[in-house]
Amino acid sequence: MTRRIGIISDPHAAPEPVEESLSIFQQLGVDDIWCAGDIAGYSDRLDDTIDLLQANGCVSIIGNHEVWYLDRAAEKEPSTTYRYLHSLPVTRQMTIEGKEVYMVHASPPDSLMDGIKLLDEHGEPVDEQLDYWSSRLKGFNHDVLVVGHTHQVFAVRLAGTLVIN
Repeated sequence: MTRRIGIISDPHAAPEPVEESLSIFQQLGVDDIWCAGDIAGYSDRLDDTIDLLQANGCVSIIGNHEVWYLDRAAEKEPSTTYRYLHSLPVTRQMTIEGKEVYMVHASPPDSLMDGIKLLDEHGEPVDEQLDYWSSRLKGFNHDVLVVGHTHQVFAVRLAGTLVIN
């Protein structure tokens, strides 16, 4: 049986797009939901966003906005939100149906800021970026790489790895 994975990233404390994604995932019969970080950020509904992710068993990692949130909140009494974000790993490595999968917010091995940006402002691939990231990913020993951070949407094979943003 083929596992269906729903991937989201960068909700930035806005539960509405997460709700919409979860609805789509439910319609498609998704088995697992992953979030490639930046749960915190620009909006002001972080607790609601986390509640949705947790209620749906989402497998998440930390992004740069979580690090910034934790740094700002470090002197405050640890809340449920603080404890949840603090518990998130920087990366996750999984084997799904015999495929080695690696998830990191921006780029491997553990960058939260050096995002894989492949598209121009019109959503078209940039050859120089494709070449650069193909070179950077040579020797990366995973079949699938899941990233976020750049707010670009793509699935492209680079240096033998399927890169999904």
